[in-house]
Amino acid sequence: MNFNINLEDIAQIIIGAFVLAVPISFSEEAWRLGETLPLFNLFLIVTLSVSFLALFAYQSVFQGNIVHRNFIFIFRVVVAYLITLCVVLLVLLSLDKFPLLTEPILAIKRLIIIAMPASMGAIVVDSFDKE
Repeated sequence: MNFNINLEDIAQIIIGAFVLAVPISFSEEAWRLGETLPLFNLFLIVTLSVSFLALFAYQSVFQGNIVHRNFIFIFRVVVAYLITLCVVLLVLLSLDKFPLLTEPILAIKRLIIIAMPASMGAIVVDSFDKE
C-alpha cells in the first residue's frame, strides 16, 4: 500500500473539492455568512475542517494505521486542505465573489466557509481507491 501523494490523489482531491465547492459557492447565503461571521467562528470552522479531514483520513485512507507514517499522514491532511482552498478560491474568483484586493477579510472568510464542506468532499473522493 502506497501512501505517497501522486497525481491521481491530487486529481481526486481536486474533483472531490470541486463537487461540493461549486454548488455552495453559488449560494448567496455563503456569501452573506462571510460578511457576518465573527473571526472566532472562522477559527472554529478551520479547526473542525482539519479535524474531520484528519479523522476521515485516519479511518479511511490510512485504515487506523499511522504508526511510522505520522509525517505522511499530517502531510496528506495539510495538502488536501490546501488543495481544497485553491479549488474554492478559483471557483469564487470565477464567480467574482472573491474580493481579495478590495475586501481581503471578506474574501478569506468566504474561502474558509466554503472550504469546510469542500474539504470533506475532497477527502472522501480521495479515499475511494484506498484498500
